[in-house]
Amino acid sequence: MAQDIRKLFENEQKVSNLKMPNGHEARFLEKLDESLLTPSIKKRFSWLQIAASAAVFFCLSFGAYTYFNQTPIKSIKGEEVVTNLKTLGDISPDLKKVENYYLANINLELSKVKLTPDNKELFDSYVLRLEELNKEYERLSIELTDHGPNELTVSALIDNLKLRLNLLYRLKEQLKDLNTPETQASIS
Repeated sequence: MAQDIRKLFENEQKVSNLKMPNGHEARFLEKLDESLLTPSIKKRFSWLQIAASAAVFFCLSFGAYTYFNQTPIKSIKGEEVVTNLKTLGDISPDLKKVENYYLANINLELSKVKLTPDNKELFDSYVLRLEELNKEYERLSIELTDHGPNELTVSALIDNLKLRLNLLYRLKEQLKDLNTPETQASIS
């Protein structure tokens, strides 16, 4: 079964005809000239490649410009602080879930409140309190960014979110009490 490869090549050279067919070289040169004369696909689409490269360059430049030229957030005292405030989600994925839960519920409860002329004053007082809590949350986020995470800051941030949600639940209950038929009858 095993054969020496040298013997196989010797036998093949004896058997094969080493002469090329007539006109082979002329046909080859003709085909070579044709392929050199036709423009290649790369040459036809080179202007598209240049335009795409320019578009990518401008997009990256604009992204870098906007990223590095963000205006810093002003703290309550008017001092400039770091733009990238840390949140609970930056500390741990579990805390991110807690933060997202509370923020989603706060936004949901706010969207459910129906503002009428009768409850506008009550709603405005709750909104003022919510704004105070938002400012406090921002101050705590600044503290978290500046001093790093610690147990007191993290629990204060979570308590702030809980307080905001509870405040909205109380607003909802007071609005429900305000709209009950008994209350409407006593007002009239």
